[in-house]
Amino acid sequence: MATRFSQINASAATLTKNRTEGSVVPASGMCVTCVDGCIGMCEIGKSAYRGHEVIYPQPFGVITTAAEKTYPIDYSHFNIMGTAVGAHGVEADSDKAIFPAVNLEVAFGHDKRIKFRCPWLIPGIGSTNIAKNNWEGLAIGSALAGTGLTIGENVVGMDPESVIENGRTIDTADLKRRVKLYKDHQRDGYGAIVVQANIEDTRLGVQEYAIEKLGVECVELKWGQGAKDIGGEVKIKDLAKAQLLHKRGYLVMPDPTNPDVIKAFEKGAFREFERHSRVGMVTEESFARRLDELRKAGAKYIFLKTGAYRPADLARAVLFSSRYKIDLLTVDGAGGGTGMSPWRMMNEWGVPPVVLHTLLYQYVKRLADKRKYVPAVAVAGGFAFEDQIFKGLALGAPFVKLVGMARAPIAAAMVGKTIGRTIDEDQIPVYIKRFGNTKEEIFVTANALRRELGQKEFDKLPTGALGLYTYYQRLTQGLRQLMAGSRKFAVELISRDDIAALTPEAADTTGIRNIMDVDKEEAERILDS
Repeated sequence: MATRFSQINASAATLTKNRTEGSVVPASGMCVTCVDGCIGMCEIGKSAYRGHEVIYPQPFGVITTAAEKTYPIDYSHFNIMGTAVGAHGVEADSDKAIFPAVNLEVAFGHDKRIKFRCPWLIPGIGSTNIAKNNWEGLAIGSALAGTGLTIGENVVGMDPESVIENGRTIDTADLKRRVKLYKDHQRDGYGAIVVQANIEDTRLGVQEYAIEKLGVECVELKWGQGAKDIGGEVKIKDLAKAQLLHKRGYLVMPDPTNPDVIKAFEKGAFREFERHSRVGMVTEESFARRLDELRKAGAKYIFLKTGAYRPADLARAVLFSSRYKIDLLTVDGAGGGTGMSPWRMMNEWGVPPVVLHTLLYQYVKRLADKRKYVPAVAVAGGFAFEDQIFKGLALGAPFVKLVGMARAPIAAAMVGKTIGRTIDEDQIPVYIKRFGNTKEEIFVTANALRRELGQKEFDKLPTGALGLYTYYQRLTQGLRQLMAGSRKFAVELISRDDIAALTPEAADTTGIRNIMDVDKEEAERILDS
């Protein structure tokens, strides 16, 4: 029986729907009866009057978006294997092998001095409104939890208060604020704030500025335009800002300096400009040269982030990361996004996460078997809960040290922020009010944090940070429970045989044993003993 993986022509992402929702042509997504006189609610119809605006998820600035496409294999096609025997990383004693004893800390980098309290980080979140408006919660929550946060691309270029002279960054407001929020709340040396750069950031000298003026130790290169094939764009509603970005070298559409365009904008013919970035052109020579520049500028750790490009590009990323001693390689699978990535591209472009992460494991293992240097590896692409984190770590073990998550942490921070607003306005929804009327009553981690930080510091915490921190605490306890059930009491002890494939296709693609073949030889030995 044929299976369709995609839904087209109607999506909440583009605020479109079919007129005949119960009867839709599978191939085109069109209504079975497309009638003359319809106002055009579907994506085709809306495109007839809003054109290119319908390429992108809407409404811009207050949403994050992920693809609706169902892939043939995803992480739900694997189950975690537990055991009733023994323990790894702790004494096999029922009084000692308890889940709170599981050690979730990871250390990585060329000198193993980057320390996280838990094995995940937020990859690049850059110049979008959704990132900027929630940065306080994301930065403080991540810092308190002792894990990583990456400042994504275009933050300096988009900041009207940035001081740029002769094409180089001299001073900033937004980047400075983002770094400071994180560093002011960092505890005991755990976690890291990372500054990422695309081609525009590199031209502006953003990372050199961050290293020299803001004391940033970790910087990240980003291949392509974004984690997706092209994306991470923004909409601009202010003519002066559109003209400023055009002056700074961005591709702004339509041209905000064209007199006819200016007149059309002022008359309301259109309401938003689009800012686009250029696609990067990767070569080994330019890659090596950039690393040398960053190290000379004082970067202690250099990361590389790449997306769901074709396998040859992944091979390049792995080889270059090995050859030039990158500290962390993050590989992001198809389907997600926090910015203005084109909706159809998000659904129909790139290598799906499980497939991409399997190729990553194979490529890194190939170099490791040759005794080549391999960096720490992080995988990203739709992770949200502890079981998915466990599976991601297991699929890429022993090379994968971290899982990257963006949309889920942003959601937690946004909910925390919203709860804080309802508390301030005395408009707490009934669904939440059953837990209490104050942040101490509503957020289950509040009392412990107050004891740790003291009342004065706790009172300053924004509820967005409490939301992210509390979500992270849920993940840590959940992951500890899963690991204890598998009798693995440290992250580095998780292995590929801690998960089993539920379908022949999942087993064939990944090399993870089908659940019917797990422990087959050992089970036979036990039965024959």
